[in-house]
Amino acid sequence: MAMYTTLSSAVNFFFSLTLRKLFKVPRYMHRKNSTPLNSFQLKLQRNPSVVGLLSNELFSSSDDDKTLIFNVEETLLKSSSLFPYFMLVAFEAGSLLRALLLLIMYPFICLFSREMGLKIMVMVCFFGIKKDGFMVGRAVLPKFFLEDVGLEGFEVVKKCKRKVGVSDLPHVMIESFVSDYLEVDYVVGKELKVYGGYFTGLMEDNREIDVIDLENILGEGEIMGSTVFGINGTKASIKHPFFSLCKEIHLTSEEMKRKWQYLPSESYPKPLIFHDGRLAFRPTPMSTLALFLWLPFGIILAIFRVIIGASLPHKIATPILYFSGVRVISFTAHPTILPTTSDSISSSKGGKSSKGQLYACNHRTLLDPVTLSHALQKPLTVVTYSLSWVSEILAPVKTVRLTRNRDKDAIMMEKLLNQGNLVVLPEGTTCREPYLLRFSPLFVEMNDQIIPVAVDCHVTMFYGTTASGLKCLDPIFFLMNPRPSYTVQLLEAVSSLSMCRDLSQSAFDVANHVQREIGEALDFQCTKLTRKDKYLTLAGNNGVVS
Repeated sequence: MAMYTTLSSAVNFFFSLTLRKLFKVPRYMHRKNSTPLNSFQLKLQRNPSVVGLLSNELFSSSDDDKTLIFNVEETLLKSSSLFPYFMLVAFEAGSLLRALLLLIMYPFICLFSREMGLKIMVMVCFFGIKKDGFMVGRAVLPKFFLEDVGLEGFEVVKKCKRKVGVSDLPHVMIESFVSDYLEVDYVVGKELKVYGGYFTGLMEDNREIDVIDLENILGEGEIMGSTVFGINGTKASIKHPFFSLCKEIHLTSEEMKRKWQYLPSESYPKPLIFHDGRLAFRPTPMSTLALFLWLPFGIILAIFRVIIGASLPHKIATPILYFSGVRVISFTAHPTILPTTSDSISSSKGGKSSKGQLYACNHRTLLDPVTLSHALQKPLTVVTYSLSWVSEILAPVKTVRLTRNRDKDAIMMEKLLNQGNLVVLPEGTTCREPYLLRFSPLFVEMNDQIIPVAVDCHVTMFYGTTASGLKCLDPIFFLMNPRPSYTVQLLEAVSSLSMCRDLSQSAFDVANHVQREIGEALDFQCTKLTRKDKYLTLAGNNGVVS
């Protein structure tokens, strides 16, 4: 009995220690000490909130010629856990097995110090990853970093004229978020060692070179001036050489950060329009565990949904898909204007039927035309770019590839319209955020009547689009969500050719008009960005798939 009691106590102690480490991040200590550090006379200040810095003498002056050196994680991010960002690297740049390995090891990683735990996560996530093909830092991570930025910390950083960020994370993870989206002048992260073009999972220590670079950027006079100050979380992190250049350092704390508000998306210095990756949620330890528990059932459910949608008629498939969790909400904004009795109108000459209906739809996933077909309860033909052969085989609607040759595509679309109803996707590619890309004007010249269609979708676990992954898996990932939903809204028909003739408007004007109508219906912002802009940002190419 005594041995059983001793063993039980040891097991309980181990699990309590592990869970405490896993779900509760240790508090950072406040320091009010003003003792010299690295032979510099530093003034460490404790503020009840970061907002208090705005009333500080350094900020109250009208002169905005100030330089801030700050720790990115402690000054900007509300959460102190770095696990979600490394899980994104493991899942998106690595594989499902690498992500599972990180999840299994994380309770043991929490038993080590923060610095050692960081080194282990870097090794697990980066070992064997090709350097040239690493796009997660630019295409995936900025979205999750921005969603975790605290409004109060951001306001302090924004107040300064020159901003220098210091991070404990690898440079390839943090650079794009800090430099491109927060407009920070200079950012320093840990450099990763590379062998044969692949990351080894080890970090280099190049702090001396970094200080020299900073002196060259800011200038000796700026560094020695009294306007250089810093913000950090702990005194231990102040050992970074950059903070030896500060005359005054302010410390944050966990209690302070818990009171921060999240930075609203409309306050981003640069709007987040494009991002990639499959995960649609923040992969905390518990949510990642839920992901792996759901995955086997989600794959089976997605296959079932694909079979039902591709093999059964609309009237039978729609209710079955609804009971499986797929919701499609459709409505017509102007029912008196849209044709309701037939798909074609008899021509005045020879009694021959005229062209079919032309639907211009914004693009959210590859399932846009499929969802529209289910909403209208009638067959449709869709023209699209770079569709994989797997998607063509599985698609329950007729799909035709465009050639990117304007004359050939115009002839093809004219022929398809004479055969029936046609769906065009003028954006040419998908966009996840509430923005509309520029509409190509070719569809305006195909028919006198255009029916704009505003579509939007909602997912909770996986995105059904990708810029660098396998596009043939896009519908599978979308249907793997527990309760994916689609909203289809048919808008008032637009007389395209007559508008060009009577109002002297060009095809570009009509295309922009259709874009604005859809944008207003969805409350999306219209942009002039194109497919090429998206793929240059997310994949480093122009998006052409052979």
